[in-house]
Amino acid sequence: MRIITSDRLVLRPWRDDDADFLLDLESRWEVVRFLGAHPTPMRTREEALASIARRRAVDHPIHRIWAITTAAHVLVGNLLLKPIAVTAGEPTVGPDEVEIGWHLHPGAWGHGYATEAAEAVLADAFSRGLPKVLAVTDPDNQASQAVCRRLGMTGLGRTTRYYDAPHELFEKLPG
Repeated sequence: MRIITSDRLVLRPWRDDDADFLLDLESRWEVVRFLGAHPTPMRTREEALASIARRRAVDHPIHRIWAITTAAHVLVGNLLLKPIAVTAGEPTVGPDEVEIGWHLHPGAWGHGYATEAAEAVLADAFSRGLPKVLAVTDPDNQASQAVCRRLGMTGLGRTTRYYDAPHELFEKLPG
């Protein structure tokens, strides 16, 4: 159970008692509208519990899906660092194709939590030898693209390589 902390945040594994928060978070269209080629809001607590089980199943020295909480343990969102899914028909993911992504509750937007959480995870991942990280954003997701720029990620342009849809691709190298 790896926990990462920053000045204001704690990134920890998801727990079953987080299900109500996750359902509230991912039932909101404004949160899920940029997630995948066919975004679908979550509808039931059972879906939330199943999603938490999948998140906990990502158990790797570097890759993980964390619940983001404030230092006071108030849940604010989700951050992932995991192998990226490529478009159907493309070669299998290579070891260097790892993505970072985030989504936060609308009540937590505008506080810099996504940037702070991502900075903490990137520092941890790079200290463990990860050679690079990608971010794949919907072309219309200006907020996530702004986070990528604040993280010092380099814009690589538009691609259709991931998730069967066009995306803006960003890359971050250690250092």
